Amino acid sequence: MPFAPVLHAEWIKIRTLRSLVGSLAAILVATSAFSALAAADADADGTDPLFSAFFGVSFGQIAAIAFGTTALSSEFRGGALRLTLAAVPDRRRWFAAKATAIALPVLAVGLLTGVVTLLVGKAVLGASGPSWAEGLRGAVGCGLHLTLMALFAAGLAAVLRSGVATLSVLIPFLLIVSFVIGDLSGGVADFLPDRAGQVALHSTWDGALGPWSGLAVTALWTAAALSAGAWSIHRRDA
Repeated sequence: MPFAPVLHAEWIKIRTLRSLVGSLAAILVATSAFSALAAADADADGTDPLFSAFFGVSFGQIAAIAFGTTALSSEFRGGALRLTLAAVPDRRRWFAAKATAIALPVLAVGLLTGVVTLLVGKAVLGASGPSWAEGLRGAVGCGLHLTLMALFAAGLAAVLRSGVATLSVLIPFLLIVSFVIGDLSGGVADFLPDRAGQVALHSTWDGALGPWSGLAVTALWTAAALSAGAWSIHRRDA
């Protein structure tokens, strides 16, 4: 079967699952709401204005991870994957279509989230807010980071073959390892997938990574997770 109809079929699966649509909406709501709260509480003299405007991405990425995890792990419930592979025997083509069907809506919602969050942040911060040039970089970085995190979760879900197991690994990692242990480990923590991608959301950064190199590091994590997921789908029984 050609790639286009496989992608269309996977998109139908995603848009007809209410939990997935809810996760997409949660990306926008969580990011913009928590960013507005952080911006309202920001100290104009000592706070990074760009990160104040995009602070909520730390919470929005949890919704993105939930989306990527659920979209992929749903194939392992009730024998759905066996039916899918009966229609699309080429497992690599199916996995590529599934990853694309996950990435495109998250990218669209992520970019919209970035623009909305920027506008809200500038409105709340006023004159102390980020410049438009920085803000647009942050909006694009926001969309790319959320997309990469959703795909990272999807790749891990393909390896673990369980949404519960995937979220049990990633959510504590984001809330405990990255925030707590990461702050104590120096520059090594900058190369964690969630922290590296968020460098683009800072006006200045003292670490070794820049805005785009940070996103590149997150992209490498994502590529590794997707490669492992593709290998797992190809080698293991449905």
